[in-house]
Amino acid sequence: MVISACSDGNAASSSPPGQSARPENSARPANGSDASNHSAEPGSSEVPGHSAVPDHPDSTESSARADKASGLVFIQGGAVRSTRTAEAGTRKEVASFYIGKYEVTQQEWTEVMGNNPSQFRGDRLPVEGISWYDAVEYCNKRSLKEGYTPVYRIDKSKPDPGNKNDHDPVKWKVTIKEGANGYRLPTEAEWEYAAGGGQQSRDDLYSGSGNAEDVAWYWRNAGDKPLTGDWNWPLIESNHNRTHPVGSKKPNGLGLYDMSGNVREWCWNWYENPEGDTGSLKIVKGGGWIGDVVSSEIAYRGKFEASGLGPDQGLRVARSE
Repeated sequence: MVISACSDGNAASSSPPGQSARPENSARPANGSDASNHSAEPGSSEVPGHSAVPDHPDSTESSARADKASGLVFIQGGAVRSTRTAEAGTRKEVASFYIGKYEVTQQEWTEVMGNNPSQFRGDRLPVEGISWYDAVEYCNKRSLKEGYTPVYRIDKSKPDPGNKNDHDPVKWKVTIKEGANGYRLPTEAEWEYAAGGGQQSRDDLYSGSGNAEDVAWYWRNAGDKPLTGDWNWPLIESNHNRTHPVGSKKPNGLGLYDMSGNVREWCWNWYENPEGDTGSLKIVKGGGWIGDVVSSEIAYRGKFEASGLGPDQGLRVARSE
């Protein structure tokens, strides 16, 4: 069941402004308002992927080679091995690809887009407050900036007939240019394969651990102090919950950080029809700082309108081999 979004922005409400009562299941568009008055975390000028983000000694990247110039990690393709994914038992094969070592940061976003929509500000914090349409535009603009062929054809002139969502006022028609080598959003299958460790899968519930505290920022641990009890927005807000610098938790076995928690990450696919070109909601994966711990599980299938915005909504880029 889809839960309607809160739109009154009242701090006494049980849900955050622009989000549903359970944001990991949110499907209504968010208004992007910032009703919280706590201070944003200051950022640094250092770039993720360099010395500012420490490498953890238990990171095992022997099975992945990094494209250090763009902050991507090579993921060797093969049959899905993890039993913790939606593809478990399907004999699904995933082709080799590259995926971001980190979620896209505000510094990376601003350098490409010239703006910063994020509620919490800091160069090393993940960008948030972006729609699916914003994410595909970023991919194309970054591709052009770095000399790659953009992956997406974006037609803004008429509504996409495949978008069945009555609440989406944008409805750009976005299609893929076959053979393009630029940045793109990962598919749901790619995201789960990488989050689960690819061919090195250990069947962890979360990306890199069976314990969410090791790898994920979510509603219980993302603020001033640990929270207990039931999910409660006023408590989350008063605890100053927020995003955290990328790479602050442990990576998974492929050296990928924050695939569980911090911000939810847009995927290419429709939620209702992952292999098709029609649907109402887009897939979001990984959970975020607002969400319950279950949304940080590798197999959890989040959903959101393509035009939806939220302070826990970001992205991670991919490229084909």
